[in-house]
Amino acid sequence: MKRIELLGSPMDMGSMEETVQLIKERLKNGVFTQHVVVNVAKVVNMRRDSELAQSVTECDIINIDGMGVVWGARFLGHDVSERVAGVDLFHELNAMAEEEGFPVFYLGAKDEIVSKTASIMTEAHPNLQVAGYHHGYFWDDEEAIVEEIRKSGAKLLFVAITSPKKENFINKWKDQLGVDFVMGVGGTFDVVAGKVKRAPMWMQRCGLEWFYRVLQEPRRMWKRYFVTNSKFAWLLLATKLGQTRV
Repeated sequence: MKRIELLGSPMDMGSMEETVQLIKERLKNGVFTQHVVVNVAKVVNMRRDSELAQSVTECDIINIDGMGVVWGARFLGHDVSERVAGVDLFHELNAMAEEEGFPVFYLGAKDEIVSKTASIMTEAHPNLQVAGYHHGYFWDDEEAIVEEIRKSGAKLLFVAITSPKKENFINKWKDQLGVDFVMGVGGTFDVVAGKVKRAPMWMQRCGLEWFYRVLQEPRRMWKRYFVTNSKFAWLLLATKLGQTRV
């Protein structure tokens, strides 16, 4: 896959099909893969958070999630055909894991959410091997969780924790997790479990998925999205005018 830089942030321009195929090949060959998706908020936050920036740039696959980044890349002249939404990739990879016999581990969210996610996924994929799952409130003893994951025999690990905690946790412990693939999936478990509704397809296509999320959780989300979206727009304009290096 071709890799570009947008506002100093590296990202791959592969499609969903290319991404899944590449991950499957790396899994079959026993090649470790650290994966991340980037959206507008993450691109903006990486510019002021050096630890987050390092955690993202050290990933093997960096997909574009969010139409804002797709449009921003096109605005700066990059040929980006589509985004690879994290929640969609999560479902595709679970289907692939079932087909190939790769055990999975779910980490993050509240206990009732992650357990419901595991139940829903095994119902949807009867032959899927769920090696284990654990809630995301373990910060007083990270080593114990890492050891639990390592002993589970999982090949794929999905981490549903807020940014930048998930990226930094993954990058810190990647060599000790014992898995061949690890991906941060943010609020995906909340969507799978039905706690949070995903935006209608027309809003996803129009790049308004963030606005739909704000409508559901205005107190928690409005500042995150409106502030970072505004900063992203100014950065794009400055870059277009030649004031910032792409």
